[in-house]
Amino acid sequence: MLPAAEARLPAEGLVLDVGGATNRIPRADVVMDVLPSADVVRDVCDREPWPFADGHFDFAVCAHTLEDLRDPVWVCSELQRVARAGYVEVPSRLEEQAWGVHGEWAGWSHHRWLIDVTDEGIVFGHKSHAVHREGNHFPRGFHATLTAERRVQWLWWEGSFAARERIFTGIEEHDAWLRAPVDAHSHEVRGWRLRRKRS
Repeated sequence: MLPAAEARLPAEGLVLDVGGATNRIPRADVVMDVLPSADVVRDVCDREPWPFADGHFDFAVCAHTLEDLRDPVWVCSELQRVARAGYVEVPSRLEEQAWGVHGEWAGWSHHRWLIDVTDEGIVFGHKSHAVHREGNHFPRGFHATLTAERRVQWLWWEGSFAARERIFTGIEEHDAWLRAPVDAHSHEVRGWRLRRKRS
């Protein structure tokens, strides 16, 4: 979780941290995770309502968890049910589509989703092997130029937010979606390559 975001967490009220067992935020009153170190040990995707009443928490944090899960849309719905407001943080497409972040592939090996946070909410797209195809990812080393803020996306929400899966009907549509951020930031890549060549 970005330090600036952690500093903005409410000083009072009951706070739930979903998925924070390995990196618990100090402000959390309850951590729910599948790992045994959590306060509430739970598979958050099991399609059973979480063991809290509607609006039980004043605030919920879900940072660097949704991209790992098999059913992040369900988790988003439960976040909104059990909390009145919250903060979500996920990897940016800039990091998740950069070659060499975590090995000889694009992004993090264990992440299932590429995520777009927009004014309308959160959209999850399947992270298929097509991301490794030339033109569908950023080059090796580009991720090292990203600031901490550009490596992530976030959403502060109150009351509710939209969350859905993006469905693709063909590989052309999927490739176009993968190429979109790469094309949009091609000027940065060109500048980075030029500076690297000069140094």
